[in-house]
Amino acid sequence: MQNKREQLLHISQQLVSLGLNRGTAGNVSVRADSAEGQAGFLITPSGLAVDKMASSDMVWMDFSGNATGVHPPSSEWRFHRDILQQKSQVNAVIHTHSIYASTFSTFRKDMPPFHYMIALAGGDSIRCAPYALFGSQQLSDNAIEALKDRKACLLANHGMIAVGETLEKALDITQEVETLCEQYLLALQVGEPYILSQQEMMDVLEKFKTYGAWSEASNGARAERR
Repeated sequence: MQNKREQLLHISQQLVSLGLNRGTAGNVSVRADSAEGQAGFLITPSGLAVDKMASSDMVWMDFSGNATGVHPPSSEWRFHRDILQQKSQVNAVIHTHSIYASTFSTFRKDMPPFHYMIALAGGDSIRCAPYALFGSQQLSDNAIEALKDRKACLLANHGMIAVGETLEKALDITQEVETLCEQYLLALQVGEPYILSQQEMMDVLEKFKTYGAWSEASNGARAERR
């Protein structure tokens, strides 16, 4: 489990260095069984800035919501738990308050397929979950609904969630969604961008099954934008 604690710290540091989180904003989790073999996950602590964080500060939780650690778990532990519990193929969850995703989330709209890379989130849109108080079960329920058949979603007036088979894959998706939010906001300053058709997006989704880092057999390397 120590290795996963270090991985969690490393990803948290990367999120800050990439400008995707600042201060105490955002949180990260990774699936990890206890030393006794009990199913659960590690999550970043509540209210602790990344530059003050050590691997030993990561909090272990079981799926009943019991926590073990020096600090309390992130206030958003409920949606981390629920995502990991309900999505067996997901092993890592990243939540950010990144600038462009947070800004676009204030419109409370799904992001349409203005760019084919929308497909990286698993469908023909990136959904925006309805607003709910941070840390609440309602927010978790809303996020779970928005993540149906998806690898990322926005949280209204809040930020984004990205999930993956590994922390690295979840980070890749986080970066791509932030870029898409930036591009869409820039496009809206000019006017209404053209939206790809359902068939065009179906073609992209089919091609992504065998395309580079987004393929079903990928090893987590980040895809180039083409």
